Amino acid sequence: MKFSITRDAFLGSLQPVAGVVEARQTLPVLSNVLLVLEQDELAITGTNLEMELVNRTRPESVEASGSATLPARKLTEIVRSLDEGAVVQVNADDERAVLTAGRSKFTLSALPASEFPNTEEDAPHCQFELEATKFKSLIDRVAFSMAQQDVRYYLNGCLLEVTPEHLRLVATDGHRLAMTTDSESRFAEEALQAILPRKGVLELSRLLGDVDSAVSVALGTNHLRVSGDGYRFTTKLIDGKFPDYEQVLPRAADKEVTVEREPFRRGLARVAILSNEKYRGVRILLNDNLMQLTANNPEQEQAEEEVAITYSGEQLEVGFNVSYIIEVLNTLQVEQVRLNLADPNSSALLQDPEDSSTLYVIMPMRL
Repeated sequence: MKFSITRDAFLGSLQPVAGVVEARQTLPVLSNVLLVLEQDELAITGTNLEMELVNRTRPESVEASGSATLPARKLTEIVRSLDEGAVVQVNADDERAVLTAGRSKFTLSALPASEFPNTEEDAPHCQFELEATKFKSLIDRVAFSMAQQDVRYYLNGCLLEVTPEHLRLVATDGHRLAMTTDSESRFAEEALQAILPRKGVLELSRLLGDVDSAVSVALGTNHLRVSGDGYRFTTKLIDGKFPDYEQVLPRAADKEVTVEREPFRRGLARVAILSNEKYRGVRILLNDNLMQLTANNPEQEQAEEEVAITYSGEQLEVGFNVSYIIEVLNTLQVEQVRLNLADPNSSALLQDPEDSSTLYVIMPMRL
């Protein structure tokens, strides 16, 4: 394999792929990226056996096709260190790769492409197209509510639900739930559910951040594949049953509060300074058109804040983990937020008053 490529084109394709490769691997070849050169196209592949990313780019010139695997971290650092606009010449086989650019020359050890694992191909149950920006927006609205290293492994990810009526993403860690729905297109002939692993969700969000065009989404039995202009991302699915999220949605939250998002967020951030560092509890007391926020800690310190609201009803006091509410307010980039409550022992429902497609449920705390 022998070709020349600009430093910027090489780095642009290599960096996202190298991000998929994990530093510590049981198999040496999994620390490498696979380079496959066919005709005038270079495909760069990285995998950690749970997800795979393939980026395609065009070299400046090609002298010989072929394939090889090279160390992902070292190769990325070498290409990044070169001057902008530099042209990199790559000459690689199954054992060695020589990279030259100007007065710089690097010799890297390589491994045969035949040792690189292939992702299983399974026939998709459904396939649809979606604007990359919209897909990323849907992911970002719920991703922060995914569990991390929970023994209930099916919570360490995000539910993707596809029906003839909608595309829906749901994430929960057992203490809070985030749900967002896109009902503008027809996505599938029948209802399907899949659980995307946490790492795959976060990687997909990063990947879609650089894309303006539409992407093709294929959902199979074991994999989700997202393909766009010059790249293909594949992630394994979590084999498990996601909780019935419909049972978590509050049905009797008849007390409705409307509050300006930014004053609410800033007030919570201030009282959180003196909350219990472990439990992060904050009391919310509702009176007519006034919300009082209170936090204290074992050192007998206390913070109080008042926020103007639109509310008329009986007095209600309820406690919440302040971090959960702040994360929702950081995600909801709107002027006002609606808060629905029932009693001190029931979950709260937060959403944009103008948009019911996205909602957040937060369990109360005993303080």
